[in-house]
Amino acid sequence: MAGELRIAVLDDDQAELDRVRGALDALGETGAEYFSDKAALIRAARSEPPFDMAFLDVYLQDGTGIEAAEALREINPDTDFAFITTSQEHAVEAFSLGALHYLVKPVSRDDVAEAIRRKEARGASRRSITLNVNRERHRVYLDSIVFIQSARHLVEVKLKDGRCLRVWQPISEIEALLDKNFLKLNRGVVVNMNEISSMDPETCAMSDGTALPVKQRDRAAIRKRYDDFLFNELHLMAVSKRRERK
Repeated sequence: MAGELRIAVLDDDQAELDRVRGALDALGETGAEYFSDKAALIRAARSEPPFDMAFLDVYLQDGTGIEAAEALREINPDTDFAFITTSQEHAVEAFSLGALHYLVKPVSRDDVAEAIRRKEARGASRRSITLNVNRERHRVYLDSIVFIQSARHLVEVKLKDGRCLRVWQPISEIEALLDKNFLKLNRGVVVNMNEISSMDPETCAMSDGTALPVKQRDRAAIRKRYDDFLFNELHLMAVSKRRERK
């Protein structure tokens, strides 16, 4: 199993909570966090790094797992869920939230393993990097990054959901982990080209409203790199549309 996932389990049935704990421990996910009430889970979700996935009991004394999922998504849109319940009654509602799996009690080790496999498969289609945030390892999807910049003695990673991660790693080390969608504007500033709103000779405007300076000496090369990116994206869109018409 991945071993780096931050996993939460919410169930007010202690026996079922222990059953899921045993399955996760057996699968090597020994760092999972366990909760018997929704409020405690939401408080923990606000700490960094955010939860990668959560196993949520549908029926709770202080609400429902569906409500917990919606609250977790507001904190971190990338959190995935597997719902646990005694019946299939809420299956349609759960899957409308993009649930990974719907587990019927008593939950088996195979059920838990399948949920994690689906999480890993979903994440495999999105490249991610691992950063050191507040002395903890933090998984960040590349497509969630707006830009990265050096700031005094640390690096700031601005995300699409508005968060700004302060990372204690050299920016050169982070740059080496990025893909071809990222463009270096100047020393200490790298942007996700998918998040560029506009670019003129001196300034690059980002989707969050931030205006970043373009290195004067390399402006022609930077503009060409961005124009090539745009041309390739337009080509891919045209190919996709042709396939849809067939």
